[in-house]
Amino acid sequence: MEIRGRLFDLVRATYVMGILNVTPDSFSDGGLHNSEEDALAHARKMINEGASIIDIGGESTRPGFKSVSAEEEIKRVIPVIRSVRAISDIPISVDTTKAEVAREAISAGADIINTVEGIDASDEMLGVVRESGAVFVMTYEKSYVNQFGQELIKMAQRAEDAGIAPEKIIVDPGIGFGKTQDENLRIINELPILTQTGYPMLLGCSRKSVIGNVLDVPVSGRLSGTITTTVLAVLAGVSIVRVHDVEENMQAVKMCRAILSSSGEV
Repeated sequence: MEIRGRLFDLVRATYVMGILNVTPDSFSDGGLHNSEEDALAHARKMINEGASIIDIGGESTRPGFKSVSAEEEIKRVIPVIRSVRAISDIPISVDTTKAEVAREAISAGADIINTVEGIDASDEMLGVVRESGAVFVMTYEKSYVNQFGQELIKMAQRAEDAGIAPEKIIVDPGIGFGKTQDENLRIINELPILTQTGYPMLLGCSRKSVIGNVLDVPVSGRLSGTITTTVLAVLAGVSIVRVHDVEENMQAVKMCRAILSSSGEV
């Protein structure tokens, strides 16, 4: 897949997407990067640490989150997209459920639309993605079901039916998002099967409650658990891991790839 002139081997490599939340209430880092200056500094840090994509979000999707208007979300994310684009040609993703925000983000320099309303994405959102030619990350935001891989395929096919090119679609199984602890763990365990859908996969486990529940630690203590899921993602053939801690997860990916390369598997 080509994104902003960069070739991504989404079959044989795993890339790190760095999370940049410009919200006051995100579960892990709400309020830390609210100002444009702080957001840009954090983006620079993640780029220097090796992130391949920056994912910018202006509305929290944590449990019990408070929705904001499209106008407020645009006010939060568009200046940051422009600031990052001014200092780097790194691919930028915008994490949003609103077509208006997606449209403005693409105009400001974003390359990827990342929506947590995968199967329920609005016709307007699908239209924005189709017309812009942006890469589309679709999150499965419902409970786990048997034959889960088939559900991911159905989700992606909805985008194809709307005219979005299949080579522009990435699926996310949606760790969290109303799933039970057992369902989340089962999805992670089944990654080697789920990555065989024919669509590249993004996995977002970073600092999530599935890790906190197993380790009985607060958000601040979930790095080791996150790295564990990153290692499993690399071994399973996941294309992108979406994380808060770029440097440590980059090291985990690099180590995994070195071991796999030495065995002749890649």
